[in-house]
Formats: sequence, structure tokens, C-alpha cells
Amino acid sequence: MSSRSLTPPASRRRPLGRLLASLAGMLAVLAGTLTSAPAAAAAEAGTLAAPNFKAPYACGQRWTYSHHSAEVRRALDFVRADGGSTAGAPVLASAAGTATRHYQAGGAGNYVVIDHGGGWKTYYFHLASFSVASGAWVGQGQQIGTTGSTGNSSGAHIHYEQLYNGVGQNIRINGSTLAYPGSYHQYYLTSDNGCGGGSNFTTWGSGVRVRADAYLSSAVVTTLAGPTRVTVVCQKQGDTVNAEGYTNNWWSKLRDQGGFISNIYIDHPYAKLPGVPNC
Repeated sequence: MSSRSLTPPASRRRPLGRLLASLAGMLAVLAGTLTSAPAAAAAEAGTLAAPNFKAPYACGQRWTYSHHSAEVRRALDFVRADGGSTAGAPVLASAAGTATRHYQAGGAGNYVVIDHGGGWKTYYFHLASFSVASGAWVGQGQQIGTTGSTGNSSGAHIHYEQLYNGVGQNIRINGSTLAYPGSYHQYYLTSDNGCGGGSNFTTWGSGVRVRADAYLSSAVVTTLAGPTRVTVVCQKQGDTVNAEGYTNNWWSKLRDQGGFISNIYIDHPYAKLPGVPNC
């Protein structure tokens, strides 16, 4: 009876050293895969961990914006669209961080860079003046300068950028990505930066109309049936209103009603409310 050998022929044998080396290589590849996945996830999380950026101008103000295709980074330029003046308007920090002042005669003019940490920075170009010291810590909504046209600029505007690790990003305000139109007056943005919790007042009178803006021609948003407790986030000048022998051209933006009423209907002795910021 013939017997079959249990030892494989030499051509089919794998030396033990080569087998162990192969297993070690497979384990190294597997380990690399396992370690690279968390690293990629961490990088992804870092990119997403942006501050909750807000508009770089004052609470209640409505601005329009555009993008120039020649811009190297993903900048947007903002100008006012609510009847107020762009030139001299306060420029606000869109998130908290450390501000530094710069000047570039042939380009950005007076500008501020805010380092928000985590690789995120914002840039504010063409300022008419600075409102903070270089190296100062600023809170969200704090004024850092005034809108101007310094440097290479054809008119007053806020040139605004958001960068992550030095790379321009599509601009997001309150978590939403803005459009990139090629001209103004296609898209608009009303700021809630610096609004805070607002100040509480009581109105007087009945049938007080809340309007979309501080003008008698503006659309009626709602009507206050009688004396109402309201929260005022900011105030601005608009049409003059006469009532009960009083005259007032200041209007209050109401947080909960989403519109403006004449300050003449706020139960307070001053025409301009104390402690309430300008829109």
C-alpha cells in the first residue's frame, strides 16, 4: 500500500520567516487604516467647528452684498440698503477673538484681522478708522472700526472674509451659507449682531401699527391692540410721527413682533430711548 506524504513539496512550502513578515505587514496596514480614520474624522470635525458668525454690522441694519470674481479669497462686499449711510457705519466683530490692526496702501487700506482660534479668522477691509487696539480681545458684536473706502476701493463698503487655516471659505452667517451674486441688490441680510436680549418697555394707545421699517409707507407687520410689553433690540431715525401733541422721528425695532414702531408709542419720557443701541 502506498502512502501519501503529509509534507508539502518544496515548491509549495512557505518559510516561517516569510509568513510572519507577511502577517506583520497585514497588521501594519490594518493599524494604519484604523488610525487614519479617526484622524480624518478629527480633521473633518475641526473644519466644521466654526464660530457662529454674525453679520459684521449693527443689529437691525439691512445691507446688500456682492462678490467680485477677481477676488482671490471668498470675500463678500457689503453696503447698506435700508436708507442709512454706509460710510461711517460701525463695523462689528462677527465672532469673539483677538483683533490686530493692519494697513495696506494699495489694497486693503485700514483693516482688522480677528483670530477666533481653531484655525478660524475673519478680515474686515477698507476701514475709515479703527475702534480697537491691536492685540485686544473683542467680543462678538463689539465695534472694531467704521466703514470706509481706504486702500484700493471705489466707494465705502465692508469687504469681509472668513478663513480657515489661511484658506478662504464660503461665508456663513448664523450657520447659513450666503449666496455669491455678481452685483448688489439681489440678496439682502438683516443683522442680529449685538442685539443682545433687548430692553423691555410698555407701549400706550390702541391699534398701534408695527411696520417693516421706520417709515409710514412701510408695510404693516402686525397691530398692537392695546398697551403691550415689548422688547426693543435697537432704534433708528425714520419718518416723523405726531400724536397727542408729541413729535418724534425715532423708531424702535421690536424683537418679538419683527418690525418697528414709532418711539412716540413707547411709554417713556425721552424721544430716544436710553440704553438702547442704534440700528
